[in-house]
Parts: sequence; structure tokens; C-alpha cells
Amino acid sequence: MITYSSEGVKFPNIKKRDTSNWIHRVVESYGKKVGEIGYMFVNDEKILEVNNEYLGHDYYTDIITFDYSEGKVLNGDLVISLDTVFTNADKFSRPYDEELHRVIIHGILHLCGINDKGPGEREIMEAAEEKALAML
Repeated sequence: MITYSSEGVKFPNIKKRDTSNWIHRVVESYGKKVGEIGYMFVNDEKILEVNNEYLGHDYYTDIITFDYSEGKVLNGDLVISLDTVFTNADKFSRPYDEELHRVIIHGILHLCGINDKGPGEREIMEAAEEKALAML
């Protein structure tokens, strides 16, 4: 089950059913299954608070993924800052909706086992994002 909520921000203009169906297709393409996935849309202030409290990081980010997966069943909480999504859309000259979907699937790709911090991993993640966005 995939759930969506917001705190401190207006809920984004996404179609929950279509987005959930897309996430299921992407997850299945990696040979995994959707378990319990929760999205929380927040502002920069809240994501900074979460980043500090749970990860010890003192900076803003677009998404934080908490992975509780077991085997091939993906479980996790994904916290997305809509403020940072908006800023990044502008910075990278992308439409806001595209950037939002990119971030939504970015967290899912982390749950699928794709990383983006090590050497060469960012390129792998970006290619996976593009492939997933093409499935939307």
C-alpha cells in the first residue's frame, strides 16, 4: 500500500492512483514488490529538522528515504521537501511536475537498491530515473 500525506504545505497536484500504479510498475521492473510505502510532503524547514534529527545532517535536501524493506518487499517512508523540488526545477530548467515525479521515483529507486553517492553511482541513478519517468 502506498500512502500520501502533507505537513505544512499544500498537497501537490498529483494523481494518487496514477502515481501509485506507476510506482508499482517501476518496482516490478526491478523484480520487487510494494509493501508499505508512505510519502510525506513537507517544506524546507521540516526536511531540515528531519535531516538533523535522524541523519545528523545540517542541510536542506529534496528527499530523505527511510528504508524498512524486507527481501523483495519494499517498505519505507519518503519525506519530500516541495520547496526544494521547486528550487531544483528552476535550477535545472525542468518543469515542476517533472522534477516532483523524478524525486518521487528517486526514493523508490533507493528502496530498489540503487545508490547515488559513490563513484559512478549518480550516473546509474540518473539513467534509472529517466527509464522510470519514461514509464509514467
